[in-house]
Amino acid sequence: MMKLKRHTGAALLMGALLVALSGCQKDEGPMERAGKEVDKAMEKTGQQIEKAGDAIQDAAKGDDKK
Repeated sequence: MMKLKRHTGAALLMGALLVALSGCQKDEGPMERAGKEVDKAMEKTGQQIEKAGDAIQDAAKGDDKK
């Protein structure tokens, strides 16, 4: 009986916390949107740098074959 009360109490507490946390979700603000755009730009820049590095390595390998 005591175990059932504990489990029921824990389940109710978890449910209440989930409801409370989901109610706290706010819309994305301008700073968060700007941050996401910066992240995207950094990712694209990293990909371009990686491509340039691969091209340089390929060019260097081509020069060694001559």
